[in-house]
Amino acid sequence: MFTVDFSDHTDQVSEQWLTNIEALLNFAKKKENIDDDAELSVTFTDKEEIQQINNTYRNKNKVTDVISFAFEEDDQEIVGGEMPRVLGDIIICTDVAVEQSQEFGHSLDRELGFLALHGFLHLLGYDHMTEEDEREMFGRQEAILSEFGLNRY
Repeated sequence: MFTVDFSDHTDQVSEQWLTNIEALLNFAKKKENIDDDAELSVTFTDKEEIQQINNTYRNKNKVTDVISFAFEEDDQEIVGGEMPRVLGDIIICTDVAVEQSQEFGHSLDRELGFLALHGFLHLLGYDHMTEEDEREMFGRQEAILSEFGLNRY
C-alpha cells in the first residue's frame, strides 16, 4: 500500500489539502511506475522553520517553498525484505505556497499540488541543475498536473 504520512507544524492545513495532495501523489506514483509498497512523508511548515531547515541541511539561509530529502541515491532503489520502499521527505512552506498562488494567479490547491509533485519528483531522482534536466523535470510536472486536472489558470 502506498502511504503518505502528513505532519502539520502550522495548524493551518485543511483536510481538503491533505486529500488533494494524497490523491495527486497517488496519481503521480502510477505515472512514474512506483510500486504500491512505498511510502513518503509530507510536512507543512512556516517560513521560520523552512529557513532553518534550508540553512541547516543545504547551507542556504533563506526561505524557500519546498525541500525534499530523498532516502535513495543515484537512482538506486533500496530493497529490503518485506519493508516498504521509503522514498523520503517533502517539506512544504504553507506561507510561501499562499504567497505564490496569489503571485501567479492560480488556486492554492494548484500551488500546493505543484510543490508536492515537485518534491515527489526530486525524491525519484529528477533534478533541475542543468537546462536539459530542468526541461525534463518541469515538463514531467506540467504533464502530470494537467492530466490530473490541476491547471495553472
